[in-house]
Amino acid sequence: MKYFPLFAALGLSFSICAQENGDAAFLAARDAYRVGNLDKLERASSQLSSHVLQPYAENYRLRMFMERDDPANIRAFLTRNEGSYVAEKLRADWLRQLGKRANWNEVEAEFPKLIAPEADVTCYNQQARWARGDRSVLEEAGKLWLSMLEPSESCKTVFDTLVNAQQVSADDVWARARLQIELNRASRAWATLSYLPDSQMPDSRSFDSVTKSAAAYLARLPGNWDATRAGRELVAIAIQRLATSDAQNAADELERRQSQMKASEREWAWSEIALQGAKNHYASALNWYARAGKAPLSEENQQWKVRAALRARAWGTVRDTIEAMPPSLADKPEWTYWLGRAYKSGGRLTEADALFGKIAGQAHFYGNLADEELGRKISPPTRANPPTPEELAATREHPGLKRALAWFRLEQRTEAVREWNWSLRGMTDRELLAAADLAKRQQIWDRAINTADRTRNEHDYTLRFLSPYDDHVRPAARNQLLDDAWVYGLMRQESRFITSARSTVGASGLMQLMPATAKWVAKKIGLRDFTPGQVNDTQTNVLLGTSYMRMVMENLDNHPVLASAAYNAGPGRAKKWRAEQPLEGAIYAETIPFSETRDYVKKVMSNAVYYSAIFTGKPDSLKARLGEVGPRSGAAMKDADLP
Repeated sequence: MKYFPLFAALGLSFSICAQENGDAAFLAARDAYRVGNLDKLERASSQLSSHVLQPYAENYRLRMFMERDDPANIRAFLTRNEGSYVAEKLRADWLRQLGKRANWNEVEAEFPKLIAPEADVTCYNQQARWARGDRSVLEEAGKLWLSMLEPSESCKTVFDTLVNAQQVSADDVWARARLQIELNRASRAWATLSYLPDSQMPDSRSFDSVTKSAAAYLARLPGNWDATRAGRELVAIAIQRLATSDAQNAADELERRQSQMKASEREWAWSEIALQGAKNHYASALNWYARAGKAPLSEENQQWKVRAALRARAWGTVRDTIEAMPPSLADKPEWTYWLGRAYKSGGRLTEADALFGKIAGQAHFYGNLADEELGRKISPPTRANPPTPEELAATREHPGLKRALAWFRLEQRTEAVREWNWSLRGMTDRELLAAADLAKRQQIWDRAINTADRTRNEHDYTLRFLSPYDDHVRPAARNQLLDDAWVYGLMRQESRFITSARSTVGASGLMQLMPATAKWVAKKIGLRDFTPGQVNDTQTNVLLGTSYMRMVMENLDNHPVLASAAYNAGPGRAKKWRAEQPLEGAIYAETIPFSETRDYVKKVMSNAVYYSAIFTGKPDSLKARLGEVGPRSGAAMKDADLP
């Protein structure tokens, strides 16, 4: 017995060594696949019989032979690994190969086995059904005509079938092209216009000129530009393009030319001018929407019409616009809430409360506001019982989660997150809480948060709103005289506490600091010998981030909504987005022009409410935190150089 600790230690070291050797062999297999070296792949794979990621190595080999391999091998793999993420992706790619080869029987046999089919694979299945005479494909494609605006080649073929079956009119073609123009997808719009008869097609050089230099095109219009629909539509598109940079100039152009345009053409042009006016907070936006008449609005445009009405406190327009939305859009929490507010403004209190009740209790910005409209305090629900040892043991043995943890161990975060998220499908609340607990124990903070966020009836908000690194964060917040709940709320949204997080624009660390901002703040606070590499050090990142939060707070009336917007989009923009008159904080947040920043500010502020309730043990108020945003006039920033 006295030798047991030594033997146990030796056993552990052998286990760690075997794991490291297996990891090295797996990475070698993956590298071999990437360069197409079959011999090296097979040598490495032979060492992986018991490795948790062995199915991926087998998947690599099957992919190398996918175009010519006996499908029996693929089917056997899929059967052994049915329901796994790796099987789903292999089956989808196999279906793409089968579709390209027009092997329609195989496509129809395998497609139903996909759990979450992607659009391009679905279109291959539709092609297969059409090949055997299933005309319901036309109905499905018709429903996607105005929503699938950037189709894959497989979906383009389905749309070709729709057109060839004479199910698409000239009005349908122009409607689709307009939507693509709104998204600044000129080449896609031109491809759509190619469905028109040759006699109705606009001139390619004119179309190119419109999309590249709208003002120049309008200045050189021939006298007979209004003789054809194509000519008039090109003028409407030119006005739309002009509006993206100068809505008032576009309105002036349309005033001069609208008498020569058909109602549908000029109304669409007015709706596009209104959209740009709403995004830029022009007082004229609602008047431009009125001139758009009955023009069908895209979902984006419908939402911006509501936002323009909110800033103008035009509650009747808010009500009418939301009521005209398709149910799938109107039922979203933001429009459910604002319709409730519109009803409340008009004295329809019972209907308003019914709408607030639909979203109250939900852990997000508008769920919080709905709670307060109903007189309820915002606090975390009763904490669920912690996972039992049996639940935790079952989670540790879950094959998908084990693969995800292996990917995390190999520092392959993208693959790890995909495998982890796939594994959560269909889990009960108890299983989700156990998985979140597992992620927390492994210090994979973002997966712990996102997993706990999925529970439906049993909740643990200490997992949803984790507060790691509190030995750095809370002292830094106190030193900067900042609300630690707001600091954590912002940090949760910035990085989900991933210290190695790096954004697409180069922001780094827990508080996602841009290199130039980090350097500027370091200089301002007198941080000597600062080097760019220090921005990923947790303590330094928190020091710089909280220092910057204090600076933006001081420069923006100590208002956390403005400061949150500034942290994400810059202080100059946060100031510019104010109104001429005081604005309700919730309306300021909803009318931020940048969708990323709009979503960010809402989540930061809602996060802060929950962190405050957890830290203090007392309910908090989102409305009190949002307050009122002061007017734009006379609101100069103290430090004009603040990045």
